Amino acid sequence: MTAPSSDSFRLSLSSDLLIAGADGADSIRRMEPQLLHTVADSVATVVIHHPAKRNAMTAAMWRALPPLLDTLAADPDVRALVLTGEGSTFCAGADISTLRGSPDEAQGLAVRAEEALAAFPKPTLAAVRGHCVGGGSQLAAACDLRFAEEGALFGVTPAKLGIVYLASSTRRLVSLVGPAAAKYLLFSGELIDTERALRTGLVDEVLPEGGLAERVAEFGRILVSRSQLTQAAAKEFADGCTDRDAFWAGQARGSGDTAEGVAAFLERRQPRFTWSVSTSE
Repeated sequence: MTAPSSDSFRLSLSSDLLIAGADGADSIRRMEPQLLHTVADSVATVVIHHPAKRNAMTAAMWRALPPLLDTLAADPDVRALVLTGEGSTFCAGADISTLRGSPDEAQGLAVRAEEALAAFPKPTLAAVRGHCVGGGSQLAAACDLRFAEEGALFGVTPAKLGIVYLASSTRRLVSLVGPAAAKYLLFSGELIDTERALRTGLVDEVLPEGGLAERVAEFGRILVSRSQLTQAAAKEFADGCTDRDAFWAGQARGSGDTAEGVAAFLERRQPRFTWSVSTSE
């Protein structure tokens, strides 16, 4: 697969980046529920692709996400990750047909995927268009940041299905929006618009229609230009880690990133940071 340049980045990436041709077999593959991914300019983009059901996550898609994230985390060329949905919808939640068998198993798959995304060691950004509901909101909440296009709708909907939202997912939601807003979303299952999502802290930026792709590409370039050392330590501490100060102090001393950052500032040039997640192992 040839990765697209940042100039050609689009959030409606779709399977055209991964599937060539236009014969019948290729057309069928384009409709199959799957997770697509590309890596370009040090940014990995994962696309939730299930257009027939507004990008609802099937059991196979939930299972596929953790190993895909492991692969991307281990790739030294990946410095940040964008999660988005095919076309005009982020993710309409779990494919309800997966709940007919074992709801507990289906929920377990979703939580494992959510936790894998939250544990991704590099910056993650959910780029949201359209509906971000149920399991989709779980995935978005597990990202470090969320940018949304005007018109997007957000909902946490277990109360509509009689599902108990697990403690880990509830705590993550509360950490973003606070107890009162989390209870509103969980108790009612109501959808909220981007204005309210921004006000409550569920999203970090709202972009005008047509402006999301450009902003995400721009912000991706910002992320990959910054120190991975700073980002990795900040991510751990922001997520509640309290016993790794000595580890990160040692990483900082041995990395050379601080000296490079100061030198670049004084010389009025872009820094060339060398520390990476892989070098810390």
